[in-house]
Amino acid sequence: MAARRQLIAGNWKMNGLKADAGKLVGDLIQDVGKPGVVGCELLVCPPATLVSTVAGLLSGSAVVLGGQDCHAKASGAHTGDISAAMLRDAGATYAIVGHSERRTDHGESDGQVLAKAQAAQAAGLVAIVCIGETEAQYVAGQTLDVLARQIAGSVPASAKAATTVVAYEPVWAIGTGRTPTNDEIAAAHAHIRKELAKLTGEAAGIRLLYGGSVKPSNAAEILRLPDVDGALVGGASLNAADFAAIARACP
Repeated sequence: MAARRQLIAGNWKMNGLKADAGKLVGDLIQDVGKPGVVGCELLVCPPATLVSTVAGLLSGSAVVLGGQDCHAKASGAHTGDISAAMLRDAGATYAIVGHSERRTDHGESDGQVLAKAQAAQAAGLVAIVCIGETEAQYVAGQTLDVLARQIAGSVPASAKAATTVVAYEPVWAIGTGRTPTNDEIAAAHAHIRKELAKLTGEAAGIRLLYGGSVKPSNAAEILRLPDVDGALVGGASLNAADFAAIARACP
């Protein structure tokens, strides 16, 4: 099979107004966003209020667009929610589902994440399904068991390379400046691929991203680890120079 193309995805979280988006996207395109500048795929996921705006800003560039969440239903009486079809209509091609901040702040279960992933896929979006252990689970040596459980509960059994990305984000590493060791990251990704093979039968093509305090200083070594097919970047994606440096670190 063809080699998996690395994906560098920027999750802006609840940050950015129109003026911020214009400068950030403009700087990013100028640096690495023109076709052929970097070998990896570049993705930005702004807040829902900026998806349409950013779609226009990215027109003609090599950077693609995603949303940070979607509802499991295609439409209906769900005040304040955004459907996957709405994201697609606004110009998105990806949707993050199951981020730990959604699981923690909104109490999302594996079953709810699964339904959102299926809704994203049904709308023609690539679902980025996030999984990862808490610090207590990490300290207790439960990381691999937690990942296996979340994969079984959150990833559609029909997942394929064209419809699904899985992002491993240790909850304790997000925004803290701390990261697992390289051996721990490699072991987690190998385990994820094994569990995906059990679930889908097509694990070899599904891209696996690492997320959690990825920055220019550690990106190169992380992106060269076995079974790491890119990064889901939080804080560093709000700085065009940092995000570009991470993109350039792709092997």
